[in-house]
Amino acid sequence: MKKLAIIMLPLLLIGLTSCADLQLSRGTQGAGIGAASGAIIGQAIGGDREATLIGVAVGTMLGYIVGNEMDKADRQQLNQTYETAPSGRASSWRNPDNGNSYQVTPQPAYYPQPQTPCRKAEILATIDGKTERTYTTACRNSVGEWELRN
Repeated sequence: MKKLAIIMLPLLLIGLTSCADLQLSRGTQGAGIGAASGAIIGQAIGGDREATLIGVAVGTMLGYIVGNEMDKADRQQLNQTYETAPSGRASSWRNPDNGNSYQVTPQPAYYPQPQTPCRKAEILATIDGKTERTYTTACRNSVGEWELRN
């Protein structure tokens, strides 16, 4: 029962981030998605409560960092990468305003719904001299922009 509660809390956070009436920051959304992903990965690797909690903590931190630190220019570059970068080939950039750098390696597109392409990607983000690796999925919305999904 405790394992179920540990996994359900991050999933609840994801549910809250997707509510139309509740406007959460990208950092908060990233933290929720990261927490859920970390919990699942921690449970899969360690199979116990401690591994799951470590996964939640690490996932929350990584999700918050990536969600909070990417400014508008970085999001535009990320959108361009999802749109045009060849699968398996890294696309890199450095933000001249804050010095943060990113390397994104997208995977082939897939279609969970007709007319809605999605792509998974590995992101290496170097923020304040610390490099973190995370995995994301983005899907193209109705106006043609790529949005990060859980």
